[in-house]
Amino acid sequence: MAAGSTTAPPVQAAFRVFPVQVEDAVRLTPHMVRITFGGPALADFRTGHRDQRGKILLPVAGQTEPLVPEDVNGAGWYAAWRSMPPETRPVLRTYTFRAQRTEPDEVDIDFALHGEGGPAGRWAAAARPGDRVLLVGPAREDAGGVDFRPPPGTGSVVLAGDETALPAIASILEGLPPELPVRVFAEVSGPDEEQALPGPAQVRWLHRGHGPSPLPEALREAELPSAAPYFWLAGEASVVKRLRRHLVSERDIDRGAVCFKGYWRRGLTEDQDDSAAVPASN
Repeated sequence: MAAGSTTAPPVQAAFRVFPVQVEDAVRLTPHMVRITFGGPALADFRTGHRDQRGKILLPVAGQTEPLVPEDVNGAGWYAAWRSMPPETRPVLRTYTFRAQRTEPDEVDIDFALHGEGGPAGRWAAAARPGDRVLLVGPAREDAGGVDFRPPPGTGSVVLAGDETALPAIASILEGLPPELPVRVFAEVSGPDEEQALPGPAQVRWLHRGHGPSPLPEALREAELPSAAPYFWLAGEASVVKRLRRHLVSERDIDRGAVCFKGYWRRGLTEDQDDSAAVPASN
């Protein structure tokens, strides 16, 4: 090495695997449970808040905790996970990190429970303190996985989504200035699934019962703010596409002012939906 030269520090991976254990499980509503995770590894967890997304890796049948994907070739945790034998590969699902705290280091994830549900819902419904899982989350402030990014000059915000979007909506509301006008269109199955949301936002709860999503009609009938609005839409993919199409094509809203995320697809699990299985970042 030449005199006076220095070795650049290695670039820290944006996302990494965090072994954690369940600290608490609380029912927020009959079909929404908040799981609090803790563990020393979370000292290096760096959520970007807002709608920060990441992954949870769950044990498969016969395991008490998931096997850790070993990144022996430097390709990243996702490639390591994909290379594991299917019979021992942890179940992978995408979730919003609802909150992070320090002293002690903890992370909350809110799980929507749907009837029999999939493996993540079944796991969450039965979760108990001490249960061990893996979180794949941000290890640095600029890791990515945050989509709520209103442009400069935004004068108002509209948030719309079903219950799968409620954790992100709540986290977004916590970070908005109280003077910013905010409207929320929140779809749940019925009144017992409503929950307290932070901030002074104007919230309209929509109850679908056993029918189709009421979100498209509610947005179509709504008088939208005129003060440079920014729209964030999330939930079932086909519904979200309809909402965006209405705003852009019928309301003449600039595409750059509409953020839309399909959190799930009707009739498909995340294993079957390649778009959902793509990692937030390596």
